[in-house]
Amino acid sequence: MMEISDLDSTISSWAELCERIYDGSWQEDIHRFRSNYAFRGLADKTYHLVTSFSRNCGTKSSLEYHLLRNFRKYAQLTDVGLSYSDWRWMTLAQHYGLPTRLIDWTYSPFVAMHFATSETDKHDRDGVIWQVDYVKVNHLLPSPLIDELNKAGANAFTMGMLEQAMPEIHDFDELSPGELVAFFEPPSMDSRIVNQFAFFSVMSSPTSNLEDWLIKHPGLFRRIVVPSKLKREIRDKLDQANITERMLFPGLDGLASWLKRHYQPWI
Repeated sequence: MMEISDLDSTISSWAELCERIYDGSWQEDIHRFRSNYAFRGLADKTYHLVTSFSRNCGTKSSLEYHLLRNFRKYAQLTDVGLSYSDWRWMTLAQHYGLPTRLIDWTYSPFVAMHFATSETDKHDRDGVIWQVDYVKVNHLLPSPLIDELNKAGANAFTMGMLEQAMPEIHDFDELSPGELVAFFEPPSMDSRIVNQFAFFSVMSSPTSNLEDWLIKHPGLFRRIVVPSKLKREIRDKLDQANITERMLFPGLDGLASWLKRHYQPWI
């Protein structure tokens, strides 16, 4: 069986990284450079695309219901309506750290670079940037989801589009006997989501494994390995470009994280 690492490609310089992340971004039909990839940066290339739900709850899919039920029950948020769909509650829960079936992605390759290089205690390990063609993934979906995309003339779902086509998450789960994957944009709940150019993937079971699904669809993704020896250079250049914790995590905690790393001696 093919391994994910069989499709890896390793960059040898900052310039090559910048060139590679935009490979295929030219869109002839609109005459614009617009990448169709969702990006995810990881500090260690051996890390897997595992959801926080799977890491926390293993294969006990029934626990998803209890997690969301109790999150909804105890969340004391005056601006959250009780009529919120499961999609919105799940997105809100993911944002605040509850284990969910969602995986965080970004439209920005430079944000992905940040997450691949921000952990200085892992600068001795090769990082990786995942790229998944969300346009092709979304267009593999059956009706009524693909109908909703076509009606909107869109390549990615918004929360409202998902709710229109599949009012609740169990509707999505029951849509097909096979595993489904969708990429969608969360609501702009706060500046972190906005600044990180955030994007989510979701599968039609809380225990599904996106990495296993991608192995079956090798034409939908690629992985760029960031060698450990390049991490410091990439990190410094991202800092000078203002791609930092201070910008991606607005607030005192993000400011403190940035300053802690920025003034950490490397010698």
